[in-house]
Amino acid sequence: MSIRRILVADDEESIRWVLSKALKKKGFTVDLAVDGRQALSLFRSNHYDLAVLDIKMPGIQGLELLQQFHEEQPDILVVIMTAESTMENAVAAMKHGAYDYLTKPFDLDALDAIILKAQKAAEVTDQLGQLRGELQEQYSFGRAIIGNSQPMQEVYKDLGRIAPSDVTVLVTGESGTGKELIARAVHFNSPRLGKPFIALNCAAIPRELLESELFGHEKGSFTGATERKSGKFEQANGGTLFLDELGDMPLELQAKLLRVLQEKEITRTGGNQVMQVNVRIVAASNQDLAAMVREKTFREDLFYRLNVVPIHLPPLRDRKEDIEPLVEFFLKRAQDELGVQTREYSQEALSLLKKHSWPGNVRELENVIKRATLLSPNQVLMPADFPGLFSNSDLGGQEDSLESLVARKLQNSLAQMDLQDLDNLYEMVLHQVERPLINIILQHTSGNQVRTAEIIGINRNTLRKKIKTLDIPVKKKD
Repeated sequence: MSIRRILVADDEESIRWVLSKALKKKGFTVDLAVDGRQALSLFRSNHYDLAVLDIKMPGIQGLELLQQFHEEQPDILVVIMTAESTMENAVAAMKHGAYDYLTKPFDLDALDAIILKAQKAAEVTDQLGQLRGELQEQYSFGRAIIGNSQPMQEVYKDLGRIAPSDVTVLVTGESGTGKELIARAVHFNSPRLGKPFIALNCAAIPRELLESELFGHEKGSFTGATERKSGKFEQANGGTLFLDELGDMPLELQAKLLRVLQEKEITRTGGNQVMQVNVRIVAASNQDLAAMVREKTFREDLFYRLNVVPIHLPPLRDRKEDIEPLVEFFLKRAQDELGVQTREYSQEALSLLKKHSWPGNVRELENVIKRATLLSPNQVLMPADFPGLFSNSDLGGQEDSLESLVARKLQNSLAQMDLQDLDNLYEMVLHQVERPLINIILQHTSGNQVRTAEIIGINRNTLRKKIKTLDIPVKKKD
């Protein structure tokens, strides 16, 4: 929203004339009202981005108009003018939602400054609205979670029912099924959109630090607590807190979590101040919490407190029809992230991907597609572009070629590395191939470098340099 049209309402003609002239000179469209009733009539007949209202006018007073305007058009910005610079007037104006407050007589520069500030605020509001829309679209059920299978349709139905409410949700499923995506979809399709979404993996935090991560701590409360720290509950206040891998939370901390859920208040570790928190909880676990309750390793009362609405995510092996749209989605994402040429997939590769059991679920599929997209020399991904995933029988029972063996070893090695942090990858891989090759041929020729150079196809001087660079031991024939 940018400010284009302004309504000015004041019973003093001189004020109306000055403001109209000054605002029109800056390019604004200005409508004038001599009293509150005319201002309300103009407001209901036109759309205004900003209203400048005198606090005392015949008919309807400025503060009453302010309330009426906000009821009918919540996003309108209103500036209140008054000749009485009392604290009561200022407080009343801001309490009723005025954007700003001007005391007569005022310098036109003061009004210019307010309008400039309002213009920037309107632009930020527009940007936030656009961002909210993008986030809501990004995490809408059809975009955040890929799949049209019947099991996923049931998940979507549950999400549609619970997202607008404020109930606690417990998401279960194997690792890699997308439990955090479900939590984000719940948050971004709820009235808490625009408030914080905070995620905490309970299994990734050492037990002795988990309490501090959740509730925060005061300075000096334990060794290493050199300053006050807010916890995840404070950070998520007003929004959603996603507690992942909740089954790994120790029993003594489960009791404290239960109290927070019941009382909606926290106390930092080492502190005495009680703080109210308004947080929606979405919890997740890849463990069978009901079985843990029976085994006395998870609190029964906490389980029932969390299990208000359960959502179970099926493993990928139980929704094979979703593999193709997931492959297409991950291919597009990998191409955008890695900046590689557009890839397609062969039907042979897709058929084998559908046969795989996917113990790592959707996360495993994403990583496999990303590696193949990065490392394949072909535009169309073939079964051979997924080394280590399929057996020889899957590939038609054929023996591995030298190229496929090298590709498999290379892909497995690179999968353990962060490729974005590597430099001179080509040279590094080339050295790893050259060294064993030269070694093997030197052994074959009993250390004869002339013959070795001939077999490899390089000149003798180049071979000598490589032997020195690669630190290859040379044993000459006795």
